[in-house]
Amino acid sequence: MGHSSPGGASQRRVRGVRVALVMARKAAPAATVGCALARCTAGFVPVVAAWLTKLVLDHLVEPGKGYAAMPWLAAGLAATGVMGAALPRVTGYLTAELERRVGLLATDRLYQAVARFSGLSRFEEPAFLNRLRLAQQAGGRTPAQAVNGTFALAQYAISVAGLFASLIVLSPVMAAVVVAAALPALAAQLALSRRRARTIWGVGVIERREMFYAGLLTSVQAAAETRLFGSGKFLHGRMMAERTAANSARRALDRRELLIQVVLAVFSATVAGAGLVWAIHQAARGALTVGDLSLFLATVAGVQSGLSAMVNEAALLHQQLLLFKHYLAVHNADDDLPAPVTPHSVPPLREGIELRDVWFRYSDEHPWVLRGLNLFIPAAGTTALVGSNGCGKSTVVKLVTRLYDPTRGAIYWDGVNVRNLPAAELRRRISTVFQDFMCYDLTAAENIVLADVGAERTRLGTAARDAGIDAALTALPDGYDTLLSRTYFSGADDDSTTGVVLSGGQWQRLAVARAFLRAERDVFILDEPSASLDAAAEREIQERLADLSHGRTTLMISHRLGTLRTADQIVVLADGQIAEQGDHVSLMADEGIYARLFRLQAKGYAEPGLRSGDALNGDATRPARPRSSIHLT
Repeated sequence: MGHSSPGGASQRRVRGVRVALVMARKAAPAATVGCALARCTAGFVPVVAAWLTKLVLDHLVEPGKGYAAMPWLAAGLAATGVMGAALPRVTGYLTAELERRVGLLATDRLYQAVARFSGLSRFEEPAFLNRLRLAQQAGGRTPAQAVNGTFALAQYAISVAGLFASLIVLSPVMAAVVVAAALPALAAQLALSRRRARTIWGVGVIERREMFYAGLLTSVQAAAETRLFGSGKFLHGRMMAERTAANSARRALDRRELLIQVVLAVFSATVAGAGLVWAIHQAARGALTVGDLSLFLATVAGVQSGLSAMVNEAALLHQQLLLFKHYLAVHNADDDLPAPVTPHSVPPLREGIELRDVWFRYSDEHPWVLRGLNLFIPAAGTTALVGSNGCGKSTVVKLVTRLYDPTRGAIYWDGVNVRNLPAAELRRRISTVFQDFMCYDLTAAENIVLADVGAERTRLGTAARDAGIDAALTALPDGYDTLLSRTYFSGADDDSTTGVVLSGGQWQRLAVARAFLRAERDVFILDEPSASLDAAAEREIQERLADLSHGRTTLMISHRLGTLRTADQIVVLADGQIAEQGDHVSLMADEGIYARLFRLQAKGYAEPGLRSGDALNGDATRPARPRSSIHLT
């Protein structure tokens, strides 16, 4: 987590408190003011109660003082009792309201910040993901808790100051001893809060892994494989190992805290006991009245408990601010894709997209995916990318859509560097079917409309018909309003029916329908758009894609080379560079990589012993291993 100077850390804590107070004032001004007033008022109650008790006892023990003031003293003592009983409840309600309202504002700001990240790199950084998880867990609570902790510190400070002043009147020496006894407790509690925050940070990584294994044990996506392969016991063991590790880290912290708290409690009790002995001795000598003895006992106990509460609140506030800094780090993080200094508008694509000497790797620790790639994708034409797995085809898609920026080199949209184009405006010019498309636990209509939120219902039907999924969706129990999930209910109070799960091919048609909803965009990117479809469905989709992409810039990726024959240019990638380029006829005539792969794949359809995956990846010389097969007739 890094180290910093005490002065810098103190400034960050003060800044954190200031940010939390500003958020509280914005989210719940009335609750914030009410909570502050209730806390401050509660701080005076024990001071007033101690002095009223002293005066009552002195009036009772010393008849010379008279009884005229007794009713007023008794009424004041009763009033402080009522306030002492009522104020904690009022404070509790206002604090809860403060947490709700500030939590809502903090959560809204957090996810607005997450949505502000234009690219994907943030979501592939383990350290950032751990920080994001802590921000999600604590971000909704810590601002309000920091505000409440600040007000609580003010309350206890008022009580301690008043009681301490009273104690000085009775015995300056005992006042100094009591305060001095609290200093080690303050240092110990602050050290514990820092250790507790470090433990939470370290345990956060472990708990993320635990949740990962728990998700594999409970998700429907993994259920088939874990049961078929019998891997559930292995995953369960991994999950329990992570839980055990997290428990061990917390246990070590709890043991350390127990030892420190016991030592501090014994020390505090010793100081209080010594003070009690001294006060009784002074009272026996007549140096203190009964009221003074009562006030002394109340002030010593009150100062000790108040200082202890202040120490605990300060430590808790310190811990909350240490966690709040993760929220602030996410909230204040810069966009992973820098915004253009002088942004250009994104005009309709007229000439084409050019990748010029593009080098790319996902991090400094990863190998290069693209190595000086030079590629021109002409407007109003179809470009197909071909190559073995891992050659960089999908990476090109992510770069063209500016989910990443090239590590070196540049990408141009009609001659303008895309770094000078607003990412959101650029993406509004593009429609895409990703290879790893999403299956949302939403209704069928919502699954389509996410591509163009606000689109009219008639357009959804048109897109679904173009994708060949309209009949299947219409036949669902609630048609397009059917929930496509067996994990959640629809959300209606009177509806506990489970949804419907589509087949892989139907989900892919839905993904294609999303792309068709944006069919009027300049650029059409299709990354394996028919990988889950049968041959007839694939042909149907390809024909519709050909109609929709006519006259538009289209970038296609497919392992089924037969679907790419009509492309204007076919680009074969190998080792992050262009190995071959041309149309189908010229590439077949060149007798190069593409021609070999195409013939191997065509031969694979005719000869069952050759696997199409081997053909595409160039493993034609390796015979297929014999394996058992299940034939459906």
